[in-house]
Amino acid sequence: MQPHQTTVDLAEIAKFQAMAAEWWDPNGKFKPLHMLNPCRLDYITSQISAEFNRDLKTHLPFADLRILDIGCGGGLLAEPMARLGADVVGADAAERNIPVAKVHAEQSGLTIDYRYTTAEDMAATGEKFDAVLNMEVVEHVADPLAYLTACKNLLKPGGLHICSTINRNTKSFMMAIVGAEHIMRWLPKGTHDWSKFITPDELFDLMGRAGLNPVDKRGFVFNPLTWDWKLSDRDMSVNYVTTSLNPA
Repeated sequence: MQPHQTTVDLAEIAKFQAMAAEWWDPNGKFKPLHMLNPCRLDYITSQISAEFNRDLKTHLPFADLRILDIGCGGGLLAEPMARLGADVVGADAAERNIPVAKVHAEQSGLTIDYRYTTAEDMAATGEKFDAVLNMEVVEHVADPLAYLTACKNLLKPGGLHICSTINRNTKSFMMAIVGAEHIMRWLPKGTHDWSKFITPDELFDLMGRAGLNPVDKRGFVFNPLTWDWKLSDRDMSVNYVTTSLNPA
């Protein structure tokens, strides 16, 4: 049965359904995420370890933490969280992503609870998590405020919400759509809708209205010379990431 959908954009879901089998191909249609993933993980692990006073040099530093990866895709973030010892739930509204993620986790010897569901449906059950990873999803939903409110409701008091997306300006149009989809062909044409991109100020406002307390924002910056991504305290002109807290 298809889950109840309040913020799911069916046209957006269809795009990712068509690409599901390619999640773990580093040179396939998800190549940009594979390239970005080390930078994303640096930020995520540093924020979680700082908030919950965990030492990343220890064995299984995220043990006893319950983490939700919403919009988990094939598991590119869920698997590293599980390797760090977290109790991980991966959720996605694109049904075809779930068996891909399950098979890869099994092949990797990892136990991850993957589910075909939405943030709204999960919040309605009363489930709570120490941290919610909400990466490159909010620009694909129909109602960002309702979606972020559901994410907030999935957090324990004092829980951590990490959300990344794409800024809306001329540079992001040229980089994320013209460059990534039409010139480099890293993504199929039409993957992104520039009108649904969200500026950092807009995202902070939305998170505040959802009941979250934004505490940090950084840019993900691609260097075409070194062909890698780095975190930036100042450049949030295209990709960026935020951290917010659910008040205790």
